[in-house]
Amino acid sequence: MDAAARTIATTRAAMRYCLARAWSPLCEVPLPDGRRADILALRPDGGFVIIEVKSCARDYLCDAKWQDYRGFSDELHFAVDIDFPQALLPEDVGLLVSDGWEAASVREAPAHPMAPARRKALIHRFATLAATRLAGLTDPAGLAERRAALRLD
Repeated sequence: MDAAARTIATTRAAMRYCLARAWSPLCEVPLPDGRRADILALRPDGGFVIIEVKSCARDYLCDAKWQDYRGFSDELHFAVDIDFPQALLPEDVGLLVSDGWEAASVREAPAHPMAPARRKALIHRFATLAATRLAGLTDPAGLAERRAALRLD
């Protein structure tokens, strides 16, 4: 399986992991610092989880930005497939391992609570992004017009 297919399968499995826990996941979420979380999930208790999906060792070794995600989540996890060399990953991050269909937690993530003001801003960003994506499913042309208008302003 190539890296793109691994990423898709691992992301799907991580999303299923979230949904099974009543977490509300969104993929490819732009964060206020300009980075993008692979998966940002809102837990029922109002906490946020970021899941960073890695398709191969090289993908992990070339990425130094993942540590910045701690500031925008209460928990940080990596999601990898079953063939990923898990020994490369740091032990102070949660670990989900995917068989291509489902993911299982191999290591729990330590909690690092966000500041209340940042949480409030992130909840607003999350809700706006989710609502915009949902509206785009109903009216793709309307969403395209909105995006075009935002680029002109």
